[in-house]
Amino acid sequence: MNKKRNRIVAGNWKMNMTYEDGRDLAMAIIDQLQPSETKVVLCTPYIHLRSVANIVNGISNMFLGAQNCHEAENGAYTGEISAPMLKSVGAHYVILGHSERREFFGETDELLARKVDQALQHGLKPIFCVGEKLEVREAGKHEELVAQQLRNGLFHLKPEQFREVVIAYEPVWAIGTGKTASPEQAQEMHRHIRALVAKKYKQEVADMTSILYGGSCKPSNAVELFSQPDVDGGLIGGASLQAGDFVAIIQSA
Repeated sequence: MNKKRNRIVAGNWKMNMTYEDGRDLAMAIIDQLQPSETKVVLCTPYIHLRSVANIVNGISNMFLGAQNCHEAENGAYTGEISAPMLKSVGAHYVILGHSERREFFGETDELLARKVDQALQHGLKPIFCVGEKLEVREAGKHEELVAQQLRNGLFHLKPEQFREVVIAYEPVWAIGTGKTASPEQAQEMHRHIRALVAKKYKQEVADMTSILYGGSCKPSNAVELFSQPDVDGGLIGGASLQAGDFVAIIQSA
């Protein structure tokens, strides 16, 4: 892991935790966390944003994140939430393009490009997800697909805008399946992503871009994954719902 880049561990709670359970989890994470330079982002369901913002407020390395935002600033979009709304309750980050949003809600690269623009316009840092399903990897087209996702979703940005983006690589075949990409597979794709960024924005920008691993990372494999030179932390799903596991992963970074 390059020390020039931000080390980030983001917890994606997905659609879990009642209001009380979410508050208790955030407080338990803070109670167990040791001082660290690693940035910790709690990406919660919308109902938790304000309460968790109050809990992490004033802790230098802890930040609030959302799991999605709409591509419009406001309007008649019942049930949606906008980037300025997220910013107003204290969010600093927002996950965009998660594989579950792409699969279950039909989100396209073109739609995500508009969401990225909205997030940046309102001072949110996108955690932009890319990654392939098993059949794409088995066909040997995983690098091509990830290049397409980056090109369509992010590479319209100016260099100064792109510097605000965090990338998360999700091997979709390793999410919720118990499978994990080997450290070598993770490093191979992270290196590929960094090379694509360097080709588009020059090596200096690529060297400062944090690329997170998002595929069934847990305390037992975090150290080995995070020791890879182009892996700068993790986007953590299930393990982020247990304070002890999540803190152990953070300490591995």
